[in-house]
Amino acid sequence: MVDKIGQYRFSRQAHHFGNDSLPSFWQRVHLDPWLLMLLFVTALFGLAILYSASAQDMGLVIRQTISFTIAFVVMIVMAQIPPSLYRDFTPFFYVGGVGLLILVKIIGEVRLGAQRWIDIPGFGSVQPSEFMKLGMPMLTAWFLSKRDLPPSLSTVLITLVAIGIPVLLIAEQPDLGTSLLVASSGLFVLFLSGLPWWMIGSAVALFIPFVFVAWEYLLHDYQRKRVLTLLDPESDALGAGWNIMQSKTAIGSGGLTGKGYLQGTQSHLHFLPEGHTDFIIAAFSEEFGLIGVSLLMFLYFCILCRALFIAYSNTAVYSKLLSGAIAMSFFVYVFVNAGMVAGILPVVGVPLPFISYGGTALITLMAGFGLVMSIASHNVK
Repeated sequence: MVDKIGQYRFSRQAHHFGNDSLPSFWQRVHLDPWLLMLLFVTALFGLAILYSASAQDMGLVIRQTISFTIAFVVMIVMAQIPPSLYRDFTPFFYVGGVGLLILVKIIGEVRLGAQRWIDIPGFGSVQPSEFMKLGMPMLTAWFLSKRDLPPSLSTVLITLVAIGIPVLLIAEQPDLGTSLLVASSGLFVLFLSGLPWWMIGSAVALFIPFVFVAWEYLLHDYQRKRVLTLLDPESDALGAGWNIMQSKTAIGSGGLTGKGYLQGTQSHLHFLPEGHTDFIIAAFSEEFGLIGVSLLMFLYFCILCRALFIAYSNTAVYSKLLSGAIAMSFFVYVFVNAGMVAGILPVVGVPLPFISYGGTALITLMAGFGLVMSIASHNVK
């Protein structure tokens, strides 16, 4: 591969920091001990938070524990498969995911005005858009790893088309939150591949008029209302602005140290809607305050740094780009959820990783970390 001059050392350098110091046991089981420990601690933290945010509903906690167990098993199994096999399988996974998204438009289940699920008799409902959270970074990493980096304009345009197809299909369901996550996972791969600055500047310039086009022709009425509510939640205090206002109240009432575990009022008295799912960090902030939220953010920061370290120290371009994109996608999960709860981003229904109740997103996220662990332990070209 031709090594051109670019802005980013990320996609070109090959270091081996830390590989020789890993215990042989962890190499044999293909797991990264530091990442595994951080994920396990955050999972336990999440169960404790869920117990309080759900008004001590042990049924929810038990179901979430089962989801965590399944998610960790999926992660461990995926870590055993070498990255080369994922690389070879990537095009089929992407095409299959797009096919399922098209199938959703034809026979998908409609719930609450959204058509996102396919009902499989004897198994239950499947949400194909979740598959693309992994399929998108895998496809873009596979495509770019076969070409000279930094990518040429034609390569970037082809990559953007590959990103745009599933993103538009998901946005049409409608599912703005998932479409943004899928888009960001693909764009992160492009960024890490060493885009020239003129391309980045051009993309920013084109994004501004695209916002106006999206506002007029792509967004649904309820999505526009969410944006307007973000700018002025008091304009509909008992309607669309209720969630944001109650969330801010819960966060502000927590102060520095919080009211204490199981002592929150906004969630326990049901003033805070979705207090155990999308807005769970508001319930957590009320009970543990700024100190508790800072500790949770520190755990997230450690997970992000470890995943980026694995990406940086890998030798294969595909593995480097894929693990880096999964790490940055994890950051987007945290940033978007915290941002919408704090009232600086529109409400788009993105769960807080390892904390919000729900199994599907959790299993998808852990599958992504299974890919990262596979890359960390195999580290092959």
